[in-house]
Amino acid sequence: MSTDAEFDAFYTATAKRLVATVYAMTGDLAEAEDAVQEAYARAWQRWSRLTREGDPLPWVRTVASRLAISTWRRTRNRLRAQLRHGPAPDVPGLSEDRVALVAALRELSPDQRRAVVLHHLLDLPVEEVARETGASSGAVRTRLSRARKLLGAQLTNIDTYDEGVVTNG
Repeated sequence: MSTDAEFDAFYTATAKRLVATVYAMTGDLAEAEDAVQEAYARAWQRWSRLTREGDPLPWVRTVASRLAISTWRRTRNRLRAQLRHGPAPDVPGLSEDRVALVAALRELSPDQRRAVVLHHLLDLPVEEVARETGASSGAVRTRLSRARKLLGAQLTNIDTYDEGVVTNG
């Protein structure tokens, strides 16, 4: 298989899920798509080295998440200003559960959010999450434990609030 065809097959097989992963980390679909596109462009430039070293997906995922987080940090103040002017309209087609999950994920620290997405949404073992994030396995377990507690509280509060609206409505 040619290098072009190999890269195209890799992109086709992994891009959609990677966008979903970065979206779960950032809560912003446009930023996720941009970061993933840039990560694949960088992967293409290093394709022969990445494939020689093994599976290129962890590298691409790490680059995409770092790009997204970096962009998120730079634009945090701009987003806060936009939020002061009212909430953005809901994206059509997103379920209430998905919106609630993304909102709850936004409340986590970037390290916790990344650990949750890699471990729970991508089913990566703790050791692989540790390798990808540059943290120890113990640190990843701690982040996951704390994140699950925060997510549980956030999602329970949303459920309780929704039930109150339904019964009072």
